[in-house]
Amino acid sequence: MTTATATPALDYRSDRYKDAYSRINAIVIEGEQEAHDNYIDLAKLLPQHQEELTRLAKMEARHKKGFEACGRNLSVTPDMEFAKAFFEKLRGNFQAALAEGKIATCLLIQALIIECFAIAAYNIYIPMADPFARKITEGVVKDEYTHLNFGEVWLKENFENVKGELEEANRANLPLVWKMLNQVEADAKVLGMEKDALVEDFMIQYSGALENIGFTTREIMKMSVYGLTAA
Repeated sequence: MTTATATPALDYRSDRYKDAYSRINAIVIEGEQEAHDNYIDLAKLLPQHQEELTRLAKMEARHKKGFEACGRNLSVTPDMEFAKAFFEKLRGNFQAALAEGKIATCLLIQALIIECFAIAAYNIYIPMADPFARKITEGVVKDEYTHLNFGEVWLKENFENVKGELEEANRANLPLVWKMLNQVEADAKVLGMEKDALVEDFMIQYSGALENIGFTTREIMKMSVYGLTAA
């Protein structure tokens, strides 16, 4: 896990901080809503796992409420219009895969990419957060590992049948993560979060998930290049 060595003196009530927070807070709120919706949709493709996926969706809904409270604590109105546009391409790719019944692609987007993105962001944010948000986020990140584990287990069990689809899905979606990170780099920095640390933690989480599923180190390095070329 990549974390900051020391918490800088951040003025959580300053106009500059609250302006940046309005977009970052909106992203995590929308991200949890996207995750909720995605798990509900996945239950349609995996009816045998409906109970577990519904449980995960409810967990995401609780996370959303927690992050909404974080915004209210700082008297910040989240910029939800920005956040919806932020997730637009990833959301579109998920919905397209859902319509085609591509379970592996849907799981790679939601249970691997989005969850690893969230875990990395929360890991870097926690040491920098205001006390209220830190407590909320620490609870959320523990849950996210559960969500990551669900995707890993299913994909590992079906690895030989979906390996090619996963490689294709990685090629199409991993570059979006870097574009998304670039889009919020300036705001994240205001909150004490460096892009390099976010990238490092994401790749640690994502590479670990790919290894757990069954990819070799060489294959993971090759797959990672698709993201780095967009950095």
